[in-house]
Amino acid sequence: MANLDTTINLDFKKFLRWWGKELSFLLPETLRQIINDNRGRLLVHASEASLRLFYQINGKTELLAEFQRDAAGLADLKAWFQQDTRFDKAECVVRLSVNDAFAKELVFPVAVADNLPQVVAFELDRYTPFKPEQVYFSVKLLEKNKSSGQLRCVLVLTPREQLDRLYEDLSSAGLKPDRVDYEALIDDDEPYNLLPEQLRQKKPVLPKIVHGGLLSAWVLLLIAALVLPVWWQDRAVKKLRSYIQTIETQAQQVDKLQGEIDVLKAQTQQLIDKKRNSPSVLEMLDALSALIKDDTWLLYLRYSNGRVQIQGQSPSASRLIALLEESEWFANARFDTPVTQDVRTGLERFQITVDAKPVSTQ
Repeated sequence: MANLDTTINLDFKKFLRWWGKELSFLLPETLRQIINDNRGRLLVHASEASLRLFYQINGKTELLAEFQRDAAGLADLKAWFQQDTRFDKAECVVRLSVNDAFAKELVFPVAVADNLPQVVAFELDRYTPFKPEQVYFSVKLLEKNKSSGQLRCVLVLTPREQLDRLYEDLSSAGLKPDRVDYEALIDDDEPYNLLPEQLRQKKPVLPKIVHGGLLSAWVLLLIAALVLPVWWQDRAVKKLRSYIQTIETQAQQVDKLQGEIDVLKAQTQQLIDKKRNSPSVLEMLDALSALIKDDTWLLYLRYSNGRVQIQGQSPSASRLIALLEESEWFANARFDTPVTQDVRTGLERFQITVDAKPVSTQ
């Protein structure tokens, strides 16, 4: 039987990206290039000593050249770059080596997802030996688990001084990086960018609008033909789950109300039983008055929680204890304080506590 409590999470962005790749071969080559805006990628593998250049297009990677990061090497790179027009519109991606960047997986509460970069910046010196002003960093979300209330992400950073120096070297050679990433964490489908906003290239708006319009039309066609049935099914499941949750909520409310009624009935019954088992105060006082002889008199009497406490004077306090023990109304008579002699009256001062017997035992 299907488990209707299972949460269905549809990431349409990832789905459409995957589906587009799977079906792109069905389109004519010209239309596919227009939609994909395939201008290639100039990939720069940077190290402290050299720059290795690759060209990626249509899934193929070509090694172009390698230049030293000194004045002569950068001059050669500039001359070489100006001679080849293939790279005028290519995306320029700088890939840092393991010596120039650092990556660390972190876990945070889901609640910080909307402000993840700000939270990481605030906590940066806890997770790394750097302060925010010392590095450029990017945060890549890996997983958001609502059931556990946690998200996983990867923090990627590089020292500002190194990246600024690399950017100056590339700029002097005529290269304007669009993106900087880390060779140990490559993801061209969902890229991150270590390059700060102020150093990124300003792209013309019109090509983006045209490309976005074509891509949107293509996506809409895919949705209409392939995704809508899945969406309708997901909607039906959510509606059914919502209905079940409503019924479960109502059932829980009924169970809660029944529990409150049961507790109230039990408490009421306890009060009734306690009242039934407690002796009548007037009858108990009448019995106590009959037990106490005329030569004994009381200064204080208190009845609480089934116990009677009396203070007074008597020729023989111990005899009064015996009388109380023999009574069908009282039990466990005892002195609270030592018996003393009143010099003026010659009587014994006493303070006695005695338990009142429940009605059922009388």
